[in-house]
Amino acid sequence: MRKANPRILTINGGSSSIKFALFDDGDSLSRVLEGAVDRIGRPEATFRVKGEDRANNFSRVVIAPDHTVAVDVLMDWLEESSERDGLAAVGHRVVHGGPKYYKPQRITTEMIQELHRLSPFDPEHLPEEILLTGAFHQRFPDLPQVACFDTAFHHDLPRVAQLLPIPRRYEAQGVRRYGFHGLSYASLREELVRLGDPAGTTGRVILSHLGNGASLAAVRDGKSFDTSMGFTSTAGVPMSTRSGDLDPGLVWYLARTENMSAKQFNEMVNFQSGLFGISETSSDMRDLLDRESEDVRAAEAVALFCYQVKKWIGAFAAALGGLDTLVFAGGIGENAPTVRARICDGLEFLGIELIEKQNATNEALISAKASRVAVRVIHTDEELMIAKSVCCVLGLC
Repeated sequence: MRKANPRILTINGGSSSIKFALFDDGDSLSRVLEGAVDRIGRPEATFRVKGEDRANNFSRVVIAPDHTVAVDVLMDWLEESSERDGLAAVGHRVVHGGPKYYKPQRITTEMIQELHRLSPFDPEHLPEEILLTGAFHQRFPDLPQVACFDTAFHHDLPRVAQLLPIPRRYEAQGVRRYGFHGLSYASLREELVRLGDPAGTTGRVILSHLGNGASLAAVRDGKSFDTSMGFTSTAGVPMSTRSGDLDPGLVWYLARTENMSAKQFNEMVNFQSGLFGISETSSDMRDLLDRESEDVRAAEAVALFCYQVKKWIGAFAAALGGLDTLVFAGGIGENAPTVRARICDGLEFLGIELIEKQNATNEALISAKASRVAVRVIHTDEELMIAKSVCCVLGLC
């Protein structure tokens, strides 16, 4: 039987955090609260909750040496605060579903076994995500759980965009361009439609999710046409600590000159590169913008990021045969007008023209009336997309 106003819990597990949100499925999905266990694995982790009732909001230090302890902190709070009582289901963001899993669906024993097999596809995310689903099943065995895959948005990429130019036999093993940030892109596409932008359904759009992880997607007639990330989420533009695209010959060069192993190379390109690697000081764009006038390393990190994003916009405009709408989202995309301005500078030939004042105040529409391309700043909502998917899978919508 359907519960009165059932609530949906969304879980977004990262390498050092577990973000969550609670939605009330009344007449429409409404966010009741959100929070996170942050800084997992550090001496002082934090557990914070922010909701409608300010009296219940808090942020406190907790002991969370790993994800197992961190998720226990969250589940203990759910029980102590009685939030478990009205809970109808849990929706998990799962970064990689491989070739088999892409549509949102209930988590089963068979799926978990397959995700274990797929762990080499994404060793930075999948093991922790599997752990989180198992922890909830052990504590709340009767609570339905749904997996929402971040690769789903790009599953039907044109074949020419899927193919990687390596021996064909690897394709049979599932090696292809998958693309990521799919929940974010689905959210942005929905918002374009809601705003009445015709490009959301029948036009040529470039969606740029620029945050700690950063990628771009070319979208044509509402469907993914190409995307900057590839087989893994390390590919594409430089990110906070990820390198983005590199010359593959660098692997062999560093193996010969520094005896670098494949594991060490993976560690370098995922956790020591990008903005942090170039600046040698910070992976946070805000810090780098503050320091760029006095630190050439910070200035070069910002310049490289803006230059590479600009290149991908030009490439995707060529692939799409033109451009109708450009969207900025994510922590950097939504809140760094300087970065947006530098990315768009020089793209007038594509029909992109910004209004400086509107860009400086992070307005929703920052392009000039004369601009042939609408340039928008849109807040992405991955948690809402997860909650919607859960409702549809369980027949609550």
